[in-house]
Amino acid sequence: MNVLVINCGSSSLKFQLINSESEAVLAKGLCERIGIDGRLTYQPAGGEKNVSEKAMPTHTEAIQFVIDALTDADTGVVKSLDEIGAVGHRVVHGGEKFAKSVVVTPEVKAAIAECNDLAPLHNPANLIGIEACESLMPGTPQVVVFDTAFHQTMPEKAYMYGLPYEYYEKYKVRRYGFHGTSHSFVSKRVAEIVGKPYNATKTIVCHLGNGASVSAVLNGESVDTSMGLTPLEGLVMGTRSGDIDPAIMEFIAKKENLDIAGIMNVLNKKSGVEGVSGVSSDFRDLETAAKAGNKRAELAIDVFAYRVAKYVGAYTAAMNGVDNIVFTAGIGENCALVRTKVCSYLGYLGITIDEEANGKRGEEIVISTPDSKVKVLVVPTNEELAIARETVALV
Repeated sequence: MNVLVINCGSSSLKFQLINSESEAVLAKGLCERIGIDGRLTYQPAGGEKNVSEKAMPTHTEAIQFVIDALTDADTGVVKSLDEIGAVGHRVVHGGEKFAKSVVVTPEVKAAIAECNDLAPLHNPANLIGIEACESLMPGTPQVVVFDTAFHQTMPEKAYMYGLPYEYYEKYKVRRYGFHGTSHSFVSKRVAEIVGKPYNATKTIVCHLGNGASVSAVLNGESVDTSMGLTPLEGLVMGTRSGDIDPAIMEFIAKKENLDIAGIMNVLNKKSGVEGVSGVSSDFRDLETAAKAGNKRAELAIDVFAYRVAKYVGAYTAAMNGVDNIVFTAGIGENCALVRTKVCSYLGYLGITIDEEANGKRGEEIVISTPDSKVKVLVVPTNEELAIARETVALV
């Protein structure tokens, strides 16, 4: 079966067509500037990347262009829509309603819409993508895979905030966590690599990208994760602050004459390593600047790695031990410096790093030495493949 994986943003749409038997990517691409002017990037497997300007007033036109590209007589990879057996959609927030992936029904769409307040930039766009596919591909099964679902196994003590309980009862204010598809995929792959049953491992997953989170996966279930009600909590990230003293918001608001929207803009878009460094949110830029003697860039990298190491320590305590620590996503897979800095704090776990192995970029590899008491690995994430697998399992 060929599965079309769709990831809709507010003005963008990423896609991959995956053959579920071979798990090969047949084609992939990106629609961007939806609602502005429109641009389609399309690349069939083994073929040239093609970029074309196309008017995309809405996501419906974007998905139509995706279908046209996939079925094009010259560069397409399928002859007709009949060769696409299902569509898998990434949905950011499922709240407490969804602990697993589900086939789309009117009731499911209504429940996703009820979570719009929890992810106002993402869930409405995700729904638009679902409805556009339903319109253009009637009769093709649609599946939704939630970023939050994997973390629904967290116990109350892990997801509850120290706030009046009525806010949980009335508004479901609690920790939800994100990047669940990645944390699930990577933790399962680690169990395969080390040759242990998934339900008999203690794994800490460090998903380190522009958005970053750490999770504790105990015997195949997420028992804690660093992101919270929203993706703002937890690690210092590209432009997000991560954990701060909440009173800072009032302090800065008074000093800078900012309202709550202004403060949230600072915390989400002007903070993190970009805010500390004054250079960039991209670790390639930070490394270059640090090597050139930029002390703030060096500080930003140190702050980032230190926060990751603290969460690893916390989750080792939460699981009363750890078997595997794994790095994934853009920074986790490609930045040896960050991995070295994080692991420099973990000597108490009996961890030693093979620097030659750690020097590899983007490879699936064990970077700890054979005598290390805890295995440390790099495992490239593949959220699109994970979504395709979930879709096939349901349809």
